[in-house]
Amino acid sequence: MTVDTPEIVVFDRVQKSYDGETLVVKDLNLNIKSGEFLTMLGPSGSGKTTCLMMLAGFEPATHGEIYLNGNPINKVAPHRRNIGMVFQDYALFPHMTVTENLAFPLKVRKFRKSEIEAKVKRALDMVRLPDFGGRRPGQLSGGQQQRVAVARALVFEPDLVLMDEPLGALDKNLREEMQYEIKHIHEELGVTIVYVTHDQSEALTMSNRIAVFNDGVIQQLASPSALYEQPENAFVAQFIGENNRLCGKVNAVEGTHCHVNLDGGGTVRALNVRVEGAGVRTTLSLRPERVIVACRDGEVDNSIVGRVEELIYLGDHIRARLAVAGTDEFVVKIPNTDRHAALREGMDVNLGWAAEDCRALDAPSEEAEPS
Repeated sequence: MTVDTPEIVVFDRVQKSYDGETLVVKDLNLNIKSGEFLTMLGPSGSGKTTCLMMLAGFEPATHGEIYLNGNPINKVAPHRRNIGMVFQDYALFPHMTVTENLAFPLKVRKFRKSEIEAKVKRALDMVRLPDFGGRRPGQLSGGQQQRVAVARALVFEPDLVLMDEPLGALDKNLREEMQYEIKHIHEELGVTIVYVTHDQSEALTMSNRIAVFNDGVIQQLASPSALYEQPENAFVAQFIGENNRLCGKVNAVEGTHCHVNLDGGGTVRALNVRVEGAGVRTTLSLRPERVIVACRDGEVDNSIVGRVEELIYLGDHIRARLAVAGTDEFVVKIPNTDRHAALREGMDVNLGWAAEDCRALDAPSEEAEPS
């Protein structure tokens, strides 16, 4: 997939309201490229699933148009959109064998018997279930059922595959295994996938791009690394990965950086992302792994004292929770080296970080103006 890859899906100023008054999706403009794995990520009620249902044809758009391969599809029936669908509950026919489940969408589309047999075999091989065609869904494990559901969505070679929280019913280990399974299938086939989840680690693992939804609006659309390293607002910073959130007032702006007086005391220098000028409130975002513990004077731009509240050993790193600048939820991830050996709960320690790693975003949410 390159910058010249054609767009397979376009949402053009799409809105959705269920009661005629409240918009659950607000003026959505979104382009999805052919062969892309795009994840719609957000908390419950953010509008992500509604967008997927409108694309599938199960919900009508209140306003705007959705295009598939350049053609408007608002008035096209779901079964005529050539879209594969994977649901959280698998939606397999319990009275049919695996082979019959996979053959069903092919028979509906009037494929010849020889084509059906070849496509079903290929689909079973693709999800590593070549010998399970004669079993019924009730004779399969959860992971095997999920593989069959994925195979059924792909067997008729659709233009697009939609996945709605497909791994939500699986346990942690199986869920992680299936994340890689789906990712590898996507890479092998080059099919376009639109995936919905509220699990940010799942989105980071699988996606080419992620659209972070909140309150019916895309807050940021970017690659996993850009979302994590360069969040554009406080919601995205807090929702994607673990994040330290410090609040304060800007006392000076100097080019691309600003100086912030923290609510709990102390002044830090930060990268100016959403600050308009001195005197405004801001939320600082700082990732735990970017903080240096027991740093020396002058080693980094910012230095502040914190008190160690809790130490948790996690093998390759130590997770330290500290009281810093008025919050006792400041987290630091320390590589498992000799440098942490002297840390003890209750002790004060010098913390430091680079200004480039500390992003000055919008005002704290409880103070921000309604959008």
